[in-house]
Amino acid sequence: MQTTIFYNRDNIKENGSKNDINEAFNLWLDIVDPSPSEIFDLQKEFGLDIETLKIVERQAKRPQVRIHENYTFTILLDIRYSTLERLTVRGIYLFNGKDWLITIHSSDVDLLTPIRLLFSQKNKKIVESNIDALYYSMITEIINKYEQLLTSIELTITDFEQKALYTKSSKKILHYLDLVTRQIIVIRRHFWYTRDVMNFLTHMEKDSDDIKYLQIAYDNINQLIELIESYRDTINSSRELFMTNVAMQTHDTIRVLTVINTILLPLTVVTGIYGIFGIDMTKIKSLSQGFYIAALIMIVITLITLWYFKKKRWLFNSDNDFNDTEKSKN
Repeated sequence: MQTTIFYNRDNIKENGSKNDINEAFNLWLDIVDPSPSEIFDLQKEFGLDIETLKIVERQAKRPQVRIHENYTFTILLDIRYSTLERLTVRGIYLFNGKDWLITIHSSDVDLLTPIRLLFSQKNKKIVESNIDALYYSMITEIINKYEQLLTSIELTITDFEQKALYTKSSKKILHYLDLVTRQIIVIRRHFWYTRDVMNFLTHMEKDSDDIKYLQIAYDNINQLIELIESYRDTINSSRELFMTNVAMQTHDTIRVLTVINTILLPLTVVTGIYGIFGIDMTKIKSLSQGFYIAALIMIVITLITLWYFKKKRWLFNSDNDFNDTEKSKN
């Protein structure tokens, strides 16, 4: 599928021929999932390098820039989550000539909508400048979408923090944290390569009036790299919260077992002493008065023990008790 847009300061149209370039029109050709025959036609019509087109056919996914005699070839990436466990990376291939720009990408990448929006708003800086302004604006648009990706990662990490604090700890949380860590490493590497591309283009086009678009993109990618670097500390904090939660659960379990043993110990002593004389359970109605005295003593011991643990906040401790304590301190 191909979309062709010709434009200049006076007119924008989506039909025409390459000869319109000679009539002061700029050409943007957007190609989605090209067939081998379409790639061959591009090579023949625009004089594209065969090796460069082979890179497109291989669907290379490393940001890079190559300077050819009559055009600049650039690879950028569309990075997004398809699921929490899967990071999808797709290549966007840009061929920037003197008066023409060719973009090749998969159908999952939408370049047409944001650029059409620029044209519909009649962005004078875009339509009145040469094709480089559109080329740089498109690069900026691609990089701006990375902010949505990092927002998704940040929300995911925040969700893990909440689960680490307020839900029962499980190995699944650690698995997801490790998964996000690996994804961040991959994204950071792609961002580094993208920054190198921006740095190269910025220095190559030092005297261009439209260089500010590249400078904006370069500043944005630097800020995104700094932001993704901070996620490492955030994930480490989430792991620490997880381990703290595990330690607290273990502590609570040991505490409950200790309390149970503490309650049972005096009861065991009492029943042990009384059991020396033996009890005939077949004659439960004729039990001696001492049995009832021993049972009463055990009940009293149990209640006193539970009251003591409650007072020390070792049992039945709730958030309301904590709030009452804070109020009393104030």
